Amino acid sequence: MTRSAVWVPLFDDLADPRVAVDLAVAAEEAGWDGFFVWDHLRWHEPVVSAGDPWVALAAIAAATDRIRLGTLVTAVARRRPAKLARETAALDLLSGGRVSLGVGLGSDRFGGEFSLFGEESDERARAAMLDEALEILRGAWSGEPVHHRGDHYAVDGVRFLPRPTQGTIPIWVAGFPGKARPRQRAARNDGFFPVNLADPDQLAEEVAAVTALRDDPPAPYDVIAAVAPGADPSPYADAGATWCVTDTEAEGLTLDTVRGLIADGPFS
Repeated sequence: MTRSAVWVPLFDDLADPRVAVDLAVAAEEAGWDGFFVWDHLRWHEPVVSAGDPWVALAAIAAATDRIRLGTLVTAVARRRPAKLARETAALDLLSGGRVSLGVGLGSDRFGGEFSLFGEESDERARAAMLDEALEILRGAWSGEPVHHRGDHYAVDGVRFLPRPTQGTIPIWVAGFPGKARPRQRAARNDGFFPVNLADPDQLAEEVAAVTALRDDPPAPYDVIAAVAPGADPSPYADAGATWCVTDTEAEGLTLDTVRGLIADGPFS
């Protein structure tokens, strides 16, 4: 079964968390299965406003009952993993166990989100930070004491309670097609979001590559594909997608456009 989700940036018309809540409620009423948001501090012009994803998601969690929610994707290297562990667990509790966490390296080229804030801009370093942070997150959600000493982070015997409602939170790893490390990272986690896909055939290649790397290929696993609103999702479902999310552009996206795609209903 392939599920359908609205996936939008919280920019300009959508930067107000009250607007995001209204959209998520409308999506749930229209039969969509999920509502996911971009996680960015800023974007290049003509985008001028950016909303906070975690405040918006908390409000969405409180206003909805059924839809899955989360970020696609969070650049984990610019988040403190202990803080992210607390935020995600709290959001999962608030939503009754409906959170998925999309993770990736992020990029400086769209809004200078690393260089303008003095954050790590080297991709290899951010990859190492991401892997360490994911280890900490998994440990934190377990409720057991976390002992971690790495090149970038340290946690000395701290328990992170309360635990998420789900016990743990699904981690969906984003990465460009054909890249070995994102594939390996995705295989160790709960889902894969290959971004900027050329076509469903490329998705099938990515699914096959990640499946070959997984320890338990038959176990439940999510594959996320971004599909243009109104497009036929069935080729992506046939290629292995378990989620199809709306592929929208940041520039020029209006509130009316998002309201329209939500009202049109889920991918069928």
